[in-house]
This record gives sequence, structure tokens and C-alpha cells, in this order.
Amino acid sequence: MTKIEVPDDHPRKVSLDMREKIIEGHTLDIVATAGLLAHGRGEAFDYIIGERTNELAVKAIRAAVAALLIAKHPIISVNGNVCSLVPEDLVLFSELVNAPLEINLFYYRREREDAILKALYDAGAKDVLGTHDRPSETISKLSHNRRKVDIEGIGAADVVVVPLEDGDRTQALRAVGKYIITIDLNPMSRTAIYSNITIVDNIVRTMPLMVEHARVLRTWNKEDLQKLVSEFDNEENLRSTIQLMLKYLEAKSNEPIRNIPEVK
Repeated sequence: MTKIEVPDDHPRKVSLDMREKIIEGHTLDIVATAGLLAHGRGEAFDYIIGERTNELAVKAIRAAVAALLIAKHPIISVNGNVCSLVPEDLVLFSELVNAPLEINLFYYRREREDAILKALYDAGAKDVLGTHDRPSETISKLSHNRRKVDIEGIGAADVVVVPLEDGDRTQALRAVGKYIITIDLNPMSRTAIYSNITIVDNIVRTMPLMVEHARVLRTWNKEDLQKLVSEFDNEENLRSTIQLMLKYLEAKSNEPIRNIPEVK
């Protein structure tokens, strides 16, 4: 596959670069075909937060990092889209907050597992959980492939990061007592609603910020970190994010429609 080089002056460069990563991931067996659709759906929501990280997302990021730093056994769940978009930041963040990476796939194929494992190792990961050769258990109330979790990973975790996640698995993980952190551009999704902390932002902007905040917050004492977590209200944050989206759309609706030259 020939990768398209997007010019630096292209107005949609960031978006197009992300698409190229997802397409490349699909070619390499990292991303499932359905993952292409999922990416496009998320990008639609990015438009209505102005394609930027707002203060509400930063507040959620700080609470999420704090929760991971005080966790006894944190884990980061990895699917194909996440692996394609932010592998290096994912590995670095994993090391900073001491949260191992665990592969978890809805559209499971051995080839996909191997491709994701290789990509994570290439990005610097030293150990990855959730592979077919490791001891596993199942999450109750789930009948699909994502019910399978690593005994030493999500199975034993108290805090789980589930970026770009399935809503039903989020609910199931909450039901068995896990504290869930997610990254989801749709504040109305089941994943966003049922998580303890939802970061409504594009993962390509979120992960570098999580790395940045982890470097600072890991120097804080446990009491101050706990205060950050305790003061975060996910429902309030989601409501405020939806209000922010409405304000953005209202502002756009009042802008003049640009005249489009007639094609002759």
C-alpha cells in the first residue's frame, strides 16, 4: 500500500494523517474493517467540540491520571484502533503510571493479535498481556470475544483504561467492581455514561497530554491525588461537555454561509 503524504499546508492535515494511520493499520491486520467505521463516527463528534482539547477534557485527564497513580493494579486495554493511532504514547504512558497493556479484541483473529503485539513491541513495550497463550478468565454477562481477559491483567485489576470501548463491556466491567476510565468523543455513548471517568476528546490529542500530566502528577502525594479523583464528577462533566457542543453548534449556525462560486 502506498501511503499518502499530506502536505503541511493542507487544512485537514491532522484528520487525514489519522485516516492514513487507520488505513495502514487495517492493511497490517491491526485494525478490523469495522474499526474504519468506528473511526469515522468518532471524527464526526470531534467536529462539534471544535477539534481541540477543552478544559473539561483536561479536568478529566488529570482525574484519570491521578486514579491510575493511586490504583493498586491498573491496566490499559488495547484494541486495534488505539494501537494504530497512538502506540508510542500508549507505551510511554503505561510505563509512567505502571499500568500494563492488555490486548482485548471484539473481532478476534490470531493474525490481529500477532500484528498488534508486534506493533506494541516495536513501539517499545516490554511485556503485553491478553495474548492467546496466557491464562485467562471470562467477564460475566458478556457472550462475545471481549469477555475473555487476562487473569493477571484486567481479571485482577482495580482500575481499567478502556479507550475507544464497547459500551456493553464497560457496563460488564463496572458490574464486577472495576473502576473504568475511557476516552470517547461521544459524551452520550453507553461507554461514556457508564465509565467512572470519561475523557471526551480525540485520543491522538489525549494520550500526549496524559503523558505530560503523568510526569507531573507522579510526584504528588497520595492524598492530593485522591482529592483530584474525589472532586471529579463524571455526570456533571458529560453534561457540561454536551452544553459546550450545543454552544459550538449555535455559534456555527449564526455564522454567514460562505458564497460558493457557480461552476460553469
